[in-house]
Amino acid sequence: MSEPWLVVIDPQRVFAAADSPWGSPMFGDIVAPVRDLATRHRTIVTRWVPGPAESRSGSWRAYFEAWPFADRPAGDPLFDLVPDATELHARAIVDATTFGKWPALEAVTGPAPELVLTGVATDCCVISTALAAADAGATVQVVARACAGSTPENHAKALDLMALYAPQITIV
Repeated sequence: MSEPWLVVIDPQRVFAAADSPWGSPMFGDIVAPVRDLATRHRTIVTRWVPGPAESRSGSWRAYFEAWPFADRPAGDPLFDLVPDATELHARAIVDATTFGKWPALEAVTGPAPELVLTGVATDCCVISTALAAADAGATVQVVARACAGSTPENHAKALDLMALYAPQITIV
């Protein structure tokens, strides 16, 4: 197997800020483990960005109606990477308008890579990325201590669900 890719999912202000409706209370706890892992792996950082209003259809229309605070241009500072993430010297920054970052990651990693997933939120973008990547043939490790959920309880539930996909997804 080739050298694994560390994927740091959505280390953005919108998920780090305590006053953000999407802020994870666990975000601060994952900074050090992610930075440590980045010293040992090729690194890709992802960003969730909203797509243009005219492209939203189906469930995305209802989603932005439920979360109007996030209905901003993709370049809004709310979607900026946190300072610790900008220092990771990532080989690539991948923007996606979807929770799951696969197949946008495949454009960088190639097919069937080994991925080490970290980031936020375990119960949204991490799980969406892990399931799609594994289904496409990637080998996925999810680093539990380097992922932040919307709540500690939801983090644990997401890890438990992804563990059901062994050996394609392993929790480490």
